[in-house]
Amino acid sequence: MPGKLKAKIVAGRHLPVMDRASDLTDAFVEVKFGNVTFKTDVYPKSLNPQWNSEWFKFEVDDEDLQDEPLQITVLDHDTYSANDAIGKVYIDIDPLLCSEAATVISGWLPIYDTIHGIRGEINVLVKVDLFNDLNRFRQSSCGVKFFCTTSIPRCYRAVMIHGFVEELVVNEDPEYQWIDRIRTPRASNEARQRLIFLMSGELQRKIGLKVLEMGGNAVVGYLQCFDLEGESGLVVRAIGTACTLEKISTLPATATLPSNSSPSKDIKEPVFGEEGPGVPLSSGPPTPLRAQTFSSFSPSKSYSRQSSSSDTELSLTPKTGMGSGGSAGKEAGPLKALLRQQTQSALEQREYPFFTLTSFPPGFLLHLGGVVSARSVKLLDRIHNPDEPETRDAWWEEIRQEIKSHTKALGCHAVVGYSESTSICEEVCILSASGTAAILSSRFMQDGPLETDHRFEEMVPPGCEFCHIPYDELNIPFPAQLTYCCCCRRYKVPDVLFTTIDLPTEANITGKGCLIQARLCRTKKKAQGEGNAMAISNLLPFLEYELHTQLMNKLKLRGMNALFGLRIQISVGETMLLGLASATGVYLTALPSPGGIQVSGKTPSDITYEQHISNMQKKINDTIAKNKEVYEINPPEVVEEIIGSPIPEPRQRSRLFRSHSESSDEVSEIDLSHGKKDAFVLEIDDTDAVEDIHALLTDSPTPAGFYSCNTEIMPGIQNWTSAIQMFTSVRVFRLNNVNLTNQGLNKVFSDLCENLLKSLYFKLRSLVPCCLCHLNFTVAIPEDELIQVAVTAVAMSFDKELTLENGKQSGDKSLKKENDEQLQFNLELNAEMSSSNLSSPKGLTEVGSHPSAKASSLEKASPLPEGRSRSLRSNRSYSGSSVAVVRMTPLSFIPGAKIIKYLGIINMFFIRETTSLKEEGGVSGFLHTFIAEVFAMVRAHVAALGGNAVVSYSMKECVFMENPNKNQAQCLINVSGDAVIFVRESEVEAASVHPQSAATQTSNGEGT
Repeated sequence: MPGKLKAKIVAGRHLPVMDRASDLTDAFVEVKFGNVTFKTDVYPKSLNPQWNSEWFKFEVDDEDLQDEPLQITVLDHDTYSANDAIGKVYIDIDPLLCSEAATVISGWLPIYDTIHGIRGEINVLVKVDLFNDLNRFRQSSCGVKFFCTTSIPRCYRAVMIHGFVEELVVNEDPEYQWIDRIRTPRASNEARQRLIFLMSGELQRKIGLKVLEMGGNAVVGYLQCFDLEGESGLVVRAIGTACTLEKISTLPATATLPSNSSPSKDIKEPVFGEEGPGVPLSSGPPTPLRAQTFSSFSPSKSYSRQSSSSDTELSLTPKTGMGSGGSAGKEAGPLKALLRQQTQSALEQREYPFFTLTSFPPGFLLHLGGVVSARSVKLLDRIHNPDEPETRDAWWEEIRQEIKSHTKALGCHAVVGYSESTSICEEVCILSASGTAAILSSRFMQDGPLETDHRFEEMVPPGCEFCHIPYDELNIPFPAQLTYCCCCRRYKVPDVLFTTIDLPTEANITGKGCLIQARLCRTKKKAQGEGNAMAISNLLPFLEYELHTQLMNKLKLRGMNALFGLRIQISVGETMLLGLASATGVYLTALPSPGGIQVSGKTPSDITYEQHISNMQKKINDTIAKNKEVYEINPPEVVEEIIGSPIPEPRQRSRLFRSHSESSDEVSEIDLSHGKKDAFVLEIDDTDAVEDIHALLTDSPTPAGFYSCNTEIMPGIQNWTSAIQMFTSVRVFRLNNVNLTNQGLNKVFSDLCENLLKSLYFKLRSLVPCCLCHLNFTVAIPEDELIQVAVTAVAMSFDKELTLENGKQSGDKSLKKENDEQLQFNLELNAEMSSSNLSSPKGLTEVGSHPSAKASSLEKASPLPEGRSRSLRSNRSYSGSSVAVVRMTPLSFIPGAKIIKYLGIINMFFIRETTSLKEEGGVSGFLHTFIAEVFAMVRAHVAALGGNAVVSYSMKECVFMENPNKNQAQCLINVSGDAVIFVRESEVEAASVHPQSAATQTSNGEGT
């Protein structure tokens, strides 16, 4: 399917001065795609050149359109010496290849240079004409949509979910080639940037091909990562979930949805309707044999990579087993067992029944087993031929098979919330994968008699079903305390539940959630090669065990009983291992309420020692009592009474629970011996345990009015206003002469994370009451004795007074808030302001003085980049009117707004290097400016596509290296997200009143 790519260079502005004599620049532009290069004329002596070139046409194959970026280089013409580079712009053509997405890329894009940062802007127009070609053997996958969001995108519904896709591409790292010794830092950075753009394009194309083979048209939950392996190469790998999506008809339909539900619930109702068009509902009873002929599951042979061995193993696996056993199967009779067996056998046909999604349509998850994870330590220098992906494929294969067998052991047949990560130091690489074992509904297979299936589903109150254990009680592979479910009293539930997914929308919870973090540092000896790898793999299980213990203790201390969004990162350095586990704790009404924590000493001879212990015990009890108050956890005592009344809606039920628990005052006194819950005993016999308890009690409580979680939406809060603010903050801490014992390191690391959170609370104090959602911590040990913690989160304010019932009122309030917000940062930057002036307000507003940390940098999404992108776009309309800012958020939705169009995935990679670190404000100033520039570039590219927001934004990679003696530093950042167009809900309502004006409404939507 060949295509024609057309590009036009319109103008430039704010270019840097390149000729000392005249203080001006003779600029011209090279436009390169593949091996073809076009040049514009030289525009002499101007910092704001107007080229107005003709259309440059590239006639190319569509594989190249997917693989290659369009490369625009701005140069300064010199008559006698070589032309000087001003900077480059890479434009990803992929968004133009989808039929529904943008048709043209046009706008002011920042010109970026890896040494000097942003140096002016350039106005370009890019179009693509594709000739359709239905060749069966084609190598391109145009038209497959990619989404970073880990739930079904907002304006689509899933007709079918096909399953897991993965791919991995390897190349030599330009930094380590022999030529690098003789070329300039700028040239090697650009070679690296270009290579990574190329590799991620190729990766996306290959994954798209796999999806087309499976019969899908989209990849959801697309997660792409880089492994910088040094000498042995550069790996780009990605995983995702292949789906068939279909657009939900737009505006007027939304008027019928209840106005009081939260945005996430609104949009999930229409998803996954059983009335999938074109799928006939067959009437006969399903048989396991028929399950294998469904188109929704293409057998794994067609898209697994030369793994014939695994295919045969899979087809030999017995199709019975856990399906027929299991507590649920016994009671619901043979039909349900048959249905479950059928789902299972169909899932077993695939190579990996993994899903990278973290939130699902209601009724899709039947039961959750718990977290499954696998880790493995590998030596990179043992790879036979580093340029081929085989070895690494085999490594990941091994890990995925292990996850699969863990899932089976838990009596489950699928893994949800699945993710993979690596940590590399010198030649050692730790590969990790984790997810949540689950049993899925056969409904998404679009087969068979759905009605009968429903009859059985309805027997269980929907709010607690996913908590019921999927495994057989009698042969549990691990010790667990099971009790009857507190909601329905019919099925068994575990005493705690750990998962890696978001809280299901139908879940019954009591009170609010909170962020729970476990942090650990372990020293190891410096070693080389195999000895090093052995030492690390011996340490890993203990590290993980201690992280889990810490999580468990902190969960009990908060008086909660379940963790959602669990993410464990293990980072390896030369002399230490870092572990950071973050999750959101909630109190699930279905699970038993947790016992307290009891401290007992081993040697009770000493009286002072006993006093010390009783003091600790008192402190712990007080903390638990206080936490229950803060997070409003008063579990309802008389559950039977409530369940007796016919309550259809799980949402109302949880509201009833909440109001019930608030009204009963007698519950407030905590009786730790209450019921049959045993207290959790902590034995103090050595310094380790004392340190654990110390860590438990020193976690500073969040300030009043603040809540935090690392999932998409905060459990227990629904009334968001539309004031949101995203930020990214990076801290680098140098361990100089700290006592490098485990305890010393633990304290340093713990303080680093605590202080980072505290500084965020302080800076966001004006937004109270507010919640930090999607707190995403990434830890790294970039070089010896350096710890780096980066956090990205979004602050969302909510209305305390508003109850869920009066949704209309909330609309008015959020509008008022919106206007305030715009006043708050009304930074109309003059379009003539040069980029050097731009950095001055930033320094003042953001980096407070942090004497303790080596470098702190907070990049608010508001003052600077908003102002800048406003000035970027104000000239497009050529009337100085202010244009709306491109919103950025790590969530998959924008509160108080409706996403009407997805324009494509944004996946950008930048390298920044400096040889004058001190002059740029040290590590803090350097990182800070770089992140601000990345934000500005992402915003400009989204605006050029015609979008007004980025959702599911994440900073995947932030690698920082410094050489303080030489005053040098280098940083690599990889960001991704989905570019979208959204409209405010107030406008949607207006549009649904006059359906005929709906078309005009959406076209104006961009300006909101």
